[in-house]
Amino acid sequence: MIKNYYGCLCTEMYEILHKEAPKDELAFYLSYAKKEMSILEPLCGSGRFLVPFLEKGFNISGIDLSKEMLSKLKEKAPGARVVWKNILDFDSEEKYDYIFISSGSVSLFTDMELCMAILLKMKSLLKKGGKFVFAADTIANRCPDDSRYKVSVSVKTKDGFDLVLKSKNYYDERTCTQFSPGIYELYDGTRLLQQEEMDFQTHLYKLGEMEQHLQNAGFTSITVYSSYEKMVAEDNKTEMFLYECSF
Repeated sequence: MIKNYYGCLCTEMYEILHKEAPKDELAFYLSYAKKEMSILEPLCGSGRFLVPFLEKGFNISGIDLSKEMLSKLKEKAPGARVVWKNILDFDSEEKYDYIFISSGSVSLFTDMELCMAILLKMKSLLKKGGKFVFAADTIANRCPDDSRYKVSVSVKTKDGFDLVLKSKNYYDERTCTQFSPGIYELYDGTRLLQQEEMDFQTHLYKLGEMEQHLQNAGFTSITVYSSYEKMVAEDNKTEMFLYECSF
């Protein structure tokens, strides 16, 4: 099982719950964009940020490893320039003015060597003076430990089926990793139609931790915000850190 892979049922639930980007979060990422820029969104998923950028006339491309998520994106924007690839395997002769990764998705890289490789990759794709902007979950997002699978989300699909997510949680203090394995189940009444497991885990950051990684990757200007209104982060009480980086 690929860690943090958004499969068929996961993608369907995501589209029901998160089809459109939150307005404040979208406005935050749009605030860095200009029409003359070349923009890249790694981990673009089903396009809830990329599609609005396109609709506003921005020159944006995307990368994602989930075929299922990219398929949803293509339904919304058939002409979108997106690549099905692992980020580390993505090569481009073009350097980008602006790269952003939304929704705390950087926290999905729980292996710190892999995370560092991703940061180095982002720097290699960015123009000097360009902006790399992203979000990461913090330790304020820690879930209570629960060793038994319980229904955490239940939604109705457009076909009238019940789509359920059962999950459990465990937090590893040593690695600051939140393990939340899940089982997606699709029901027609009481009849199970389909089941899909997901190995979901996130690294939860403390203030100062990611900044060190970014410095090691060669970024020389780093600002950390605690809100989409760009209030500078001062402690670990916020559930998400927002990073604005350049070199």
